[in-house]
Amino acid sequence: MSGATLPAPAATGLTGIIIAAHGRHYLADVGGRKLQCVTRGKKTNIAVGDVVNLKMTSEDQAVIESITERKTLLYRSDQYKSKLLAANLSRLFIVVATEPGFADDLISRSLVAAEAAGIEAHLILNKTDVADLLPKARERLLAYTSLGYPLHEVSARANPEHAVATLMPLLEGESSIFIGQSGMGKSSLINLLVPDADIAVREISAALDTGKHTTTFTRLYSLGEHASIIDSPGFQEFGLYHLSEGMLERAFVEFGPYLGGCKFYNCRHLIEPQCAILTAVAEGKIAKFRHTLYGQLLHESAQTLY
Repeated sequence: MSGATLPAPAATGLTGIIIAAHGRHYLADVGGRKLQCVTRGKKTNIAVGDVVNLKMTSEDQAVIESITERKTLLYRSDQYKSKLLAANLSRLFIVVATEPGFADDLISRSLVAAEAAGIEAHLILNKTDVADLLPKARERLLAYTSLGYPLHEVSARANPEHAVATLMPLLEGESSIFIGQSGMGKSSLINLLVPDADIAVREISAALDTGKHTTTFTRLYSLGEHASIIDSPGFQEFGLYHLSEGMLERAFVEFGPYLGGCKFYNCRHLIEPQCAILTAVAEGKIAKFRHTLYGQLLHESAQTLY
């Protein structure tokens, strides 16, 4: 899938790509020109990475008239509301590190979200220079690499040149997002891959009038004509209340070979007899912690109120 390439201007106005969002205020890039944007009414269904049709309202401001069709949409949700993370992504990179400890729950939820949205997922293990903690980190990540998710080992601090050489080819021609818990070194990696990231953040912050809260909004950086990288704020939870039962069972890639093999066509893979998924868990073919998460996500999806 190609990266974030700006389409030709719409016949009746301008077309831009949303590069930052803060509340109901957005910043669009229109051929290198930055425009402050708002939606009509109280709509907030715009995501960073969206390609939008704009109507100028002043020299540097515009209103968003419409969103062009999205290729993908990544978002998280809790019981009451959903939060759009980014649109038109082709790759998701989950950044973890040897220290501090990373959460398996967040990794698995991010992978499920990527699968459900049709986005290719990768793992990045940062701080590999912490040699005494490296074996344990690799062992924990085997749970995901064994499912086919690629793992890229780097050290932004100790070997920045290797980090850039490892990651930059993976970003070419793609629209990517970096996510992860705070403290994993995600910002350090972004700064290596986007040398003027700090300047861009200050410009975006000033344009959106966010003051010093530069880490609280998602933003998109262009990596040339056919690639972009989106940096999202660090978060500790990834709610997936919006995923249906059917979406969930297909988003766990290891369930694939066993789907359709259960005795009952409407099997939920929790306590039903002669369930192919439960049999695979019992035989060690599906990790128990992944199946436990599946059950938890099923429960969450049943609680949705919005």
